[in-house]
Amino acid sequence: MAGIVTGTDESFEAEVLKADVPVVVDFSAAWCAPCRAMEPIMEEIAREQAGKLKVVKLNVDDSPSVATRFRVQSLPTLIVFLDGQPVDRVAGLLSKDKLMARFGDHIREL
Repeated sequence: MAGIVTGTDESFEAEVLKADVPVVVDFSAAWCAPCRAMEPIMEEIAREQAGKLKVVKLNVDDSPSVATRFRVQSLPTLIVFLDGQPVDRVAGLLSKDKLMARFGDHIREL
């Protein structure tokens, strides 16, 4: 069973841009309470969608250049990447049902 992959500025291209499945990047920070609340939801999605969707968690304090590149201004921010391109984004704490409703179309595009 796959789980969340920890992303960094250095690993972003390999983990996200060159991934062969859709990727949801969870831009977060350790000090962010909504980010911590989102973590178990993202872990569950990562397990349930293993092989169809990859979840990468990126700490904006540790990897600021990727967050700046994609203009992340609030936390948590989730960006979906397909074939190396951002195709959807959502900011704030959402339930698993709302996230899957939002991102489900991208998963089925495979």
